[in-house]
Parts: sequence; structure tokens; C-alpha cells
Amino acid sequence: MEIAERDGIREGLICVLTCVEPCHTFSVGPNAHSSRNWNCGMDPANVCINGRDWLANQLRTAGIGFRQRDNCFVHVDDVDAAQALLDQQLQTDWVKVFNQLLLTVHPKFTELFPQPMSHYWSADETDWATDVMFKSPASLAAVYPSLLKHAVQQFDSADVMRFLGRRVGECVHGNFEGDVVTTLKKRDEGTRIKHALNRNSLKMYDKQGSVLRVETTVNDPRDMKVFRTKENDPEGPLSWQRLRKGVADLHRRAQISQQSNERYLEGLPAVEQTDPLKKTVSALCQPATLNGRRVRALSPLSPDDSRLLEAVARGEFRLNGFWNRDLRSILFGEIPRIPAEHKRQSARVMRLIRILRAHCLIQKVSGTQRYQLTSEGQSSITAILAAKNASTKQLTQLEA
Repeated sequence: MEIAERDGIREGLICVLTCVEPCHTFSVGPNAHSSRNWNCGMDPANVCINGRDWLANQLRTAGIGFRQRDNCFVHVDDVDAAQALLDQQLQTDWVKVFNQLLLTVHPKFTELFPQPMSHYWSADETDWATDVMFKSPASLAAVYPSLLKHAVQQFDSADVMRFLGRRVGECVHGNFEGDVVTTLKKRDEGTRIKHALNRNSLKMYDKQGSVLRVETTVNDPRDMKVFRTKENDPEGPLSWQRLRKGVADLHRRAQISQQSNERYLEGLPAVEQTDPLKKTVSALCQPATLNGRRVRALSPLSPDDSRLLEAVARGEFRLNGFWNRDLRSILFGEIPRIPAEHKRQSARVMRLIRILRAHCLIQKVSGTQRYQLTSEGQSSITAILAAKNASTKQLTQLEA
């Protein structure tokens, strides 16, 4: 910034802090076939791009008012228009942009290398954040501790794998090799929770007092998939391949990161239940009806019903819901091989599903045999499980 102010630069190239001295060989290494010949390789050039600073310039050009503090927007006059501008960034021809940038910082490049050279531009690390703007710091502060507590206590390794697009079955059946680590860190500006899956991670933290940020960081895209042709067969059929670091797969990386953020946000419940627990569970403790048929009341704190509620509220069911067989395996373990016993278990689970539907805790997905939690079911079950896991001291403090 001092250089820009000194030289009166308002846009464009300010300076080149480091560069490779002009030489036809950037790095020299041994050749396996001859000790007299050299293999040549170019040292990497690192470019950092901040999408929010880019957006700020777009908003100024479009005449859209906003307030920005650090790398964070705390207010935007037209959020939909701002999102549309962000979406436009995904259509960028990155190869063209970086090739032009190379000529800007190294104008003698074409003279030194008159023969056409193809550069491989890659994204070494990407951060993709979703910001939820609150009206005031007080409104965020009122819910953030509960969200942190839920994330620490409820999101397990299988949830983290699901958020980051990995198959939960890898963890359940022991086919996953790697580490899933959750850490909580308090900083001067707030508290951050981080879920790391090998070299990729998912974070949640409060920014600038009034913004809740969920952010996916990708350092190793090989853990992810993209639907494309094989590199050695560009005209061949499409299939699911490993995601590359190259900018050719940058759009897919952004898509995966956005889906990761959305899964995480959807996994956070409506933790701020203001109704007394008695009001929340009173209806559940009374018989109900479904399609004119009476079903029994629930006993939320009994071992059987509590286990049932915990099962349907599991993180892996938040996005795609669950089937009868999913609950069977959780409640009864391995599915029996004897057809008659298998059928009895299935019928028993269906009766439990009917009870949950009658109490409006779950709903059937139209046209399928799949079920999902309702918003009422999510908030009620969260409140019940929180009360079940709270100590007497905690409940007494809340009452006071």
C-alpha cells in the first residue's frame, strides 16, 4: 500500500516483489538417460485472489451500497444482486486471466521463450465461505453459543464425512483410512470450531460481531469427484473421476464446497426454543391419529422412545432422510437372514414410523418410501435430547 500511495497507483500492477532472473533453465535436475542433459522445470508462481474484494469492486461499479469490515460484508443493499455478481465470478476464464497476468508481471516472457508454452494453472488451496448476516451483534450472540455446543456434541466423524461429500459407509464399515478431527479455538474476535478430514476442513465462526460464517477449505481435491472424461481420452465417455487441482475443475470444487456449507447449516437445528419443555412435549405424551387410526403416545425419556428419537435425528439423515431399513439396522442391529424375522422387524419399524408421523415429527417424501424430519420434529427432538443430556445443575441454573 505504501508503494501504491507513493507512486500514485490506483489500479493495475503495483510491483513485483519476487521473480526468477532471466534464464532459459529455471531449475536444473538430473536426467535418468544422460548425465550430460538436464531436465528443466519452471518454479511455481503463486497468485492470491480474494473474491470478496473482487465483489466490493463489482458492487461499486453497479452502484449497490454495502458496508464491509475486513473480509466481511455486514450489510448489502441488494443481496440478490450481490449474489448474482458472485455467481458471475464462477464463469471466469481462469487460464486466460492468469496467462495475461503472467505477461503483466513478466513482460519479457515471450522474448525469452518465443516458442509457445502451455502453462498448467492450479488452485493449491481454496476457501469457500457462506455468510449469514444477522441484524445485530446481540442477535448472533444470543444463538451462537448454542450452535457451537450442538456442533461439538452432536456432529460426529460420520457427520463430518457427510458434510464434506464422503460416503458415511466408509466410516461405518471401517473402509475409511484417515483422520477426522474437531477442534474448538477461542480467538480475540470470536470462537471458531473446525472439523478436519485429512487435509480438507469445514469451519464455523462469528465474524465482525454480526456475521455467522461457514467455510469449506480444500487443500486436497483428490478426495472428491468430478463427472468428466479421462485426461488421456478427452473424446471418451464421461465418468466420475478424481477432482484435479487444475483450474479446469475449479467450478466443480466451488459446487462441492457450497454443498458442504449447506449441509452443515442444515445440520444446525433451531436451537433457540423459547417455549417451555413442558409445552414442547405435552402433545407428544398424548395419543394421536394418522389417517383416522389411533396411535399411542410417546414417552420421550423412556429408553425405547428416546433411542427412536435419537435414531431419526442422526446427522446422516438430515439431508436425504431415511428408509425403514435404516432404522432397522440402528434399532435392532444386523438384519436377520430368516425371512419371517426380517418381516417382523420391518413391520415393527413401520409401526414406529406411523407413530412419529402421527405426532408430526417426520413426514413422508412424496413418491418414495423415504422419510424426513419436519421442522417441528427437528426443534422438538433437539429440545428433548438437550434436556435429557443436561445435568440437574444446568437445568436448575436455567430455571433460575
